[in-house]
Amino acid sequence: MTSRIDGIAVLEDLRYRRWPGAIADVWHAACAAGARGEYVSESPRLFVVLDREGGDTALRLGPGAADMPTPRVTNPMSYIPAGMPIWSRVDAPMRIRHLDIHFDVATIAERLGEEPDRVALATPRLQFTDPRLLGLARLIAEECSTQGVRHDLYGDSLVTALFIDLMRVGPPAARRRSALSPRQLDRATAYIEENCLRGIRLQDLAALTGLSQSYFSHAFKAATGVPPYQWHMQARIRKVQDMLARSGLPLTEIAATAGFADQAHLTRVFRRIVGTTPAAWRRDARM
Repeated sequence: MTSRIDGIAVLEDLRYRRWPGAIADVWHAACAAGARGEYVSESPRLFVVLDREGGDTALRLGPGAADMPTPRVTNPMSYIPAGMPIWSRVDAPMRIRHLDIHFDVATIAERLGEEPDRVALATPRLQFTDPRLLGLARLIAEECSTQGVRHDLYGDSLVTALFIDLMRVGPPAARRRSALSPRQLDRATAYIEENCLRGIRLQDLAALTGLSQSYFSHAFKAATGVPPYQWHMQARIRKVQDMLARSGLPLTEIAATAGFADQAHLTRVFRRIVGTTPAAWRRDARM
């Protein structure tokens, strides 16, 4: 993204996160009376006002264009298509904290298994409000400010949900998906068995078979009856059962070795898959 600004001072270090298909930035700035800026991004982006004190921001899509009407709401947002310049002007002093989300449409389209509507992607929407999008935007902004607290999948899911709502992406047309071939299935399941004690990315499994992530996920379930994540977790629990039966390692050490957050996490997953706790299973196996 390129920008030219005048009269705008950044108050805090930039907070940002990167997920597959999106980069999110949180900015906190002070704007003097008469401050102005010109911005253009190579990617489509959503601009969301999170907090604002003082004056309002006028937006326009060209140097000679008329200002868009400024809504009398606290949290306006604007969608700006890729490559479209936008001008802003502030008449009175203002402090603002806002979220910018830049979308990688090709990556998101591959993950969704369909192309977003091209008209929607190319149509700017300035100074609108949407409570659902605002709620998601606030959660995404929180992830930018508290990096490392939650699993990456949490923020990834928020961004994907926001994009689906923003672009009004509906379910793909129903179609019959074929299962993985025996060779593809063997490669995928062998990889899972070999690497089940660590995190396995869907994109790595899809790459083994030469399929998109969305197609692979459906084809794997068609071949096995369960999604890849569930197969992975079942393989991990089988490894745990082997450690329980063959070693005297404490459950805390087994949980860490098997890639679980802690013993409680292991116990929850083990009970869900096996139907009993690891300690009870070990006792019964030894009897």
